[in-house]
Amino acid sequence: MKQTLSSSAGKPVVLVPACNKPLGEHPFHVAGRKYVDAVRLAGALPLVVPRLEGDEIEAVLDLAHGVLLTGSASNVHPSHFGEPVRDETLPLDPERDAWTLPLIRAALARGMPLIAICRGAQEFNVAFGGTLHQAVQEVDGHADHRAPAGQPAEVQYGPAHPVHVVPGSRLAHIVGTEPFDVNSVHGQGMKSLATGLVVEARAPDGLVEAFSHGGAAGFNLCVQWHPEWKAAENPVSRRLFAAFGDAVQRYRDHGREHAGEHVREHASGDLPGLPREPLPHPPLAPEPATFGA
Repeated sequence: MKQTLSSSAGKPVVLVPACNKPLGEHPFHVAGRKYVDAVRLAGALPLVVPRLEGDEIEAVLDLAHGVLLTGSASNVHPSHFGEPVRDETLPLDPERDAWTLPLIRAALARGMPLIAICRGAQEFNVAFGGTLHQAVQEVDGHADHRAPAGQPAEVQYGPAHPVHVVPGSRLAHIVGTEPFDVNSVHGQGMKSLATGLVVEARAPDGLVEAFSHGGAAGFNLCVQWHPEWKAAENPVSRRLFAAFGDAVQRYRDHGREHAGEHVREHASGDLPGLPREPLPHPPLAPEPATFGA
């Protein structure tokens, strides 16, 4: 029988993968409190998960009803999308890459609800074969999407630009089609979306700001901004996490067949862009990663 965790109030469980950070001479697993608080805002019980080995991923998914992929100061290692490191001064977290990429594919294969934020959205795209700009600000026609350096968090996470929602998209059903302002604290960005991924919103310069996997049975939504920042005070963020929370509740109560807004069956049993076997992982870089956003 499948085992699950629950709080005394019977809340569904959402996995929050941790980043890796050295503190002194010792390695630690860390997760930003704002992501944990966002899971609680969605009405779920957050479970911060350390680095997993390949054979542990399915066992941990058996305990849960959803996944929230966090942002981070670290970038997805570009070897996962066939490029060398452009700027070696920027932090990486290859240990996180090594298990979150297969975790994403495994969660979607189950129809498990998933929401991905900033780095998490980039992981999602790369997990299915997409590519990233390593430095959006250096790409012709694109704005600088990084936060202003040296400013307090209130400024860095303040409104930076509007996003334009695609009419008829999953995001439109959640927040409507009126443009709304978002923060912007990322250097990497979507270059090409993987097969099966659908654009949900764009920035004024055309950069993809939100997308989903159109062939997945369960709820999934990836955003480039940080809706978890003061989410309880932001109407758009509250709607996003309420939609995620509803999907997680449905998955807990009814399983895969009721997990998504649109359940789609595929004769092959596979999602478009989802390989039957895990994608190979590049060698882990020796540098320790740092943690941030």
